[in-house]
Amino acid sequence: MRYLTLAFVMCAILASCGNPFGLPAAFLTNIVDTVTLYALSGTPVSQPSGYLIYGGNQVRTDLSSQLDFAFDIDTADQAVLLPTAALKLTAGSGFQISPLAFDSIKIAPVTGYNDSTAFVVTANSVVLARSSRGNALSCTFNIINPLYAKLHVIAINDSARTIRFEILRDSNCGYRGLEPGLPRH
Repeated sequence: MRYLTLAFVMCAILASCGNPFGLPAAFLTNIVDTVTLYALSGTPVSQPSGYLIYGGNQVRTDLSSQLDFAFDIDTADQAVLLPTAALKLTAGSGFQISPLAFDSIKIAPVTGYNDSTAFVVTANSVVLARSSRGNALSCTFNIINPLYAKLHVIAINDSARTIRFEILRDSNCGYRGLEPGLPRH
C-alpha cells in the first residue's frame, strides 16, 4: 500500500509540473517516411510484408513476429492491411479510415479502431493506426501506452503486389500528436 501511495504522489508531482498525463517528456521526433511493403501472398518471403510502428521498421514476417501490421492482397484482389489479431499475434493493433487529408491530421483519436479483421485500402486512402506495443511508463503502474501513426497510401501495384505509403508515426508512448517534430500531445 505504501508503494501505491508513493506512485500516486509521483504522478501528482508530474501533473503539477504541467504534465497532466504523467508522461515522460517526448524525445523522439515525428518524421514522415515513405515505405514499400510486399504482399504476404504471391511474393518471396525474403521481402518485407510487415511494419513495426516503434522504430519504423519494415519487417520480414518469416524472421520476426514483432510487427504491428502486414500487407496482403486478398482473394478478391483487394489491398488489405492486417492488424495483429487478424495475423493471430497477441499484441493489439488497429486501423481506421480518416476523412481528413494526411497533412490535416494533428492528433490521433483514442477510439474507433478496427483491430480484428483485414482492413481494405485503396490508393489515396488515409489511415490512422494504433499499436499497443508501447513501452511501460513508470508512473502508470506498467500499463502499456499505445503508439499512434497516420499513413497515406500513395500507390498499390497489383502486378508487383506492393503497397507504397507515407507514414508519420509518433513513437513516444502515450502521445497522440501526428505532426512533424516533437509531439506536444
